[in-house]
Formats: sequence, C-alpha cells, structure tokens
Amino acid sequence: MATVWQRGAMSGADGLSATRRVLGSLGLPPGDPGELPSSPLRFADGAQWRVEIPSVEGPEALHAVIDEATARGVPVHRVSQGSGMMMLTAGETVEMVELGRSWGVEVSLFVGPRAAWDVGVQATTSSGRVASGSLRGADQLVYAVEDVRRGCELGVRSVLVADVGLLYVLATMKAQGELPEDLVLKISISLPVCNPATARVVENLGATTINLPVDLSLAQIAGIRSAVSLPLDVYVEAADDFGGVVRHYEIAELVRVAAPVHLKFTVRNAPGIYPSGRHLAAVAEATARERVRRAELGLSILERYYPEAAATAAATAGARSMQR
Repeated sequence: MATVWQRGAMSGADGLSATRRVLGSLGLPPGDPGELPSSPLRFADGAQWRVEIPSVEGPEALHAVIDEATARGVPVHRVSQGSGMMMLTAGETVEMVELGRSWGVEVSLFVGPRAAWDVGVQATTSSGRVASGSLRGADQLVYAVEDVRRGCELGVRSVLVADVGLLYVLATMKAQGELPEDLVLKISISLPVCNPATARVVENLGATTINLPVDLSLAQIAGIRSAVSLPLDVYVEAADDFGGVVRHYEIAELVRVAAPVHLKFTVRNAPGIYPSGRHLAAVAEATARERVRRAELGLSILERYYPEAAATAAATAGARSMQR
C-alpha cells in the first residue's frame, strides 16, 4: 500500500482532506471558518476589547495621547513605542512608566537593538525586510536582553518582542525569576504570526499578547483565535509602510470574532518617525493626537453596530465614557 509521502500516493481532494485531518488532530482549525464564530474569550475583567495607541515615542507624545483622549472621552488602555527603549533616557523611561501607571495605561516599549538598526544589509532589501526585527548573532541577543533588564529596573512591565529566540529567552528568564513575573511579552507585528500554528508556537514559547499582520481577513483571524487564548492586537488603521489598511467598518466584527482584542489605531499618510527624537517631537506629538482622533472615529462605529460589546474601564474616557 502506498504511503502518503510517495509521489502520487495522495493528491487532489484526498490529500487536502488528509492534511485538514492532520491539522484537526493537532487541535488546529482545518481551514479558515466559513461562518465566523463569536469568540467566547475575554480579558480577565470580562472585557472584549481595549484600545491601543501605537508609535507613542516618548513622554511628550504620551502626554499628548492622554490629553487628547481625556478631551475626546476616548478610552486608552495601552500605548506602544517603536523606536526602542535604548532611544529613551532613564528619566524619560521612568516618566512614561509613571504616567502610564497613574492613568491606568499599559506602556509597552520595544526592545532596542534589531537587524534593521545594525551593520547587516539584508533587512534593507525589498526581499529581506522580513528580517528587520530579528536579532543577528549572540551579541545582539545579549544586547536585547540587557535592554529588557534595564527597562525592568526602571519600572517597565511590557516589552515588544520581534525575535522568536528572544521570546524564548525572556520567557525562560521570567520562569526562573530573573525577570519580573508580570512582564508582558508582546509579539510585535515585525514577527509575522499569520496562521494558527505559528500563533500556537509563540503562545507555547511564552508570549503574553500577539500582534497580528494588518492584512489578515476576518476568517483568518477567527482561525487564529480558535487556536490560542491570548489577547490579539489588531490594527484597525495601519501605517503606510505596513500596507495602510483601513478597516473601521469591520471593527464590530473584529471585536466579536477576535475577543479579547486590542484595537490599534495609527494614521495613514503620516511620515515615519523611527527612531524618534527631539528633532521629530512636533510630528510625534501631532500624530499621537491624530491616532486618538482615529480611535474616536472607530469606536463611534463600534458603538453604532455593536453597542453591547464590553470594554475595560479607562481613566482617559472621563465623563464622556463609551463603556457599558
């Protein structure tokens, strides 16, 4: 009897069915679901969604986010930064951490060194950009761990990770007590998690929350949700250099299908600011404010089409809170 790996032993519909059975035996969805199921999962407080404002590059930008969110009544639960902790002074890092703590906002900072900011050239090429978030060699891995150690000493409790080896090391250090037990390991969009199996791998390696690629369909997101229980981070609006998708009218379905989910809002047609600094302060602050405005637009659509969706309470929402 022919075995499945011999040429022609199983092909066409039979082979496809066999492969789907293998995936099912692994506890993975055998394909993207046709009817999108509602996710039964929630954040620990019972919420289905939270708001994340990305590319908040320093204390001034964080102040701008909080000011704008408070004025607009927009709940902000997390901010993230892309330039890396190494681009912040100790004082700036502490200020961001303390400001986030006082407003109940999670502050997630990127691990600094990575291939895109190194001596290698592959990450600068059109075909090699996928390696931009990777760590090149053992020394750069050491630098990245040191960056996280320094951040934790300054009070950071959430970091963006774009390298699978770094994820393994940081999770192991957490388990061994060498890093804080409550340190959030947030998978960056620069570490592509495009399917349920990859999502399961990073979950098993110790990820705390997973940023998905910007262009996954609702069905593909539903497939990933069925394979993992971690919160998913999904761009409602994405930057141009990541494709610039705008999916505001899908926001109700994103919450229903992907919960628990962080809804991320950035700005199309905005200049790149990585690595940020004082020379880009005005742009960083202006775009931070506009991201909050974009969140207001998106949440108004969520309120219209899925008003019963539960959210985590946020101090920034103030008197104009949209929570239910």
